[in-house]
Amino acid sequence: MSSAARPAIRNQIEAALALHSAGRYQEALDALTTPNENLPDFYTVRGDVQFALARYEEAAGSYFTSATLEPPPQNAYAQFRLGICLHHLGRWAEAGQAFQRVLEVDPHRDDVRLGLGACLLHLNRPEEALANFDRCWSDAARLRVLFGKAVALQLLGRHQEAEGAYQRLLASDPKSEEALSNLIALCMEAHDLENARRYSSRLLELFPESPVALQGLAAVALENREYEAAFRYCSRIVERAPECVEAWHNLRFASGRIMSALRTHAAAAASTAGRK
Repeated sequence: MSSAARPAIRNQIEAALALHSAGRYQEALDALTTPNENLPDFYTVRGDVQFALARYEEAAGSYFTSATLEPPPQNAYAQFRLGICLHHLGRWAEAGQAFQRVLEVDPHRDDVRLGLGACLLHLNRPEEALANFDRCWSDAARLRVLFGKAVALQLLGRHQEAEGAYQRLLASDPKSEEALSNLIALCMEAHDLENARRYSSRLLELFPESPVALQGLAAVALENREYEAAFRYCSRIVERAPECVEAWHNLRFASGRIMSALRTHAAAAASTAGRK
C-alpha cells in the first residue's frame, strides 16, 4: 500500500469508529470504502459496524477476511466475532469451528467456550457440550455454564441431574424464564404432572403472556381430564398465537369433551324428570 493511501484509509477507520461510538451505524458504514490493499483493521471495523446493523451475513464476510489476513493469535478477535455472526445465522458447525480456532490460542476464554457449547447443543452433541462446559472456570460465566450443562444433561436423558442443575440456577436467578421453560418440558417428558403444573404456574406468574406456561398448564389439564381448565388455557394461547395448530386442536378437543359432558348431564336430568 502506498504511503499516501494508508493515511487515507486510517482516516476512514477513525471516522467510522467515531460514528459507530455515536450510534450512527449507517453513516459509519458509508464512511468505509474498499482499500487498495487488504488491511485487517479495516475489515474488522467494517464487520463491527455491519454487526451493529444486524447485517450478520455481511459482517461474517468482513470478519472472515480480517481473520485470513492475520495469523493467530492476532486474529482472535475477528475469529470470535465471526463465530458470533455464524451463530446468529444458525450455521452451527461453522460457528463452532470459528470458536474452536480461538480456543486453540486462548483456551481460558469462557465467553468462547459458551459459544462453542451452544453450537454443540444445536448440533445434538450433548456429551461434547457437557465436557466443554466443565472446562469453564470463571464466576462471571457460572450461571450460563450451569444452564448449558442442564440442557446437555436433559438431552442425554439424565433428567434427575438436569433438574438439579436447573434448580441451582433458579436458586441464583429465580426469574429465569429459560430454566422454568425447560423444567416444564423435562417434567412432561417424565410424566411428572404435579411439578409440570407447579413450574408452569410459577412461569405464568412471572410472565403472564408466556405461551410455554399456558401450554404446560393446558397439557397437564388435558392429561388430568380437566377439560374446562384446558379450554381456558388453550383459548388464551390461540388469542396470542392464532397460528398455533396444536392449541386449536386441543381447544376443539376440550370443547368437544365439555359439550359431550353437558349433553350427558342433560339427558340424565331429562330421564330423571320423566320418571317423576
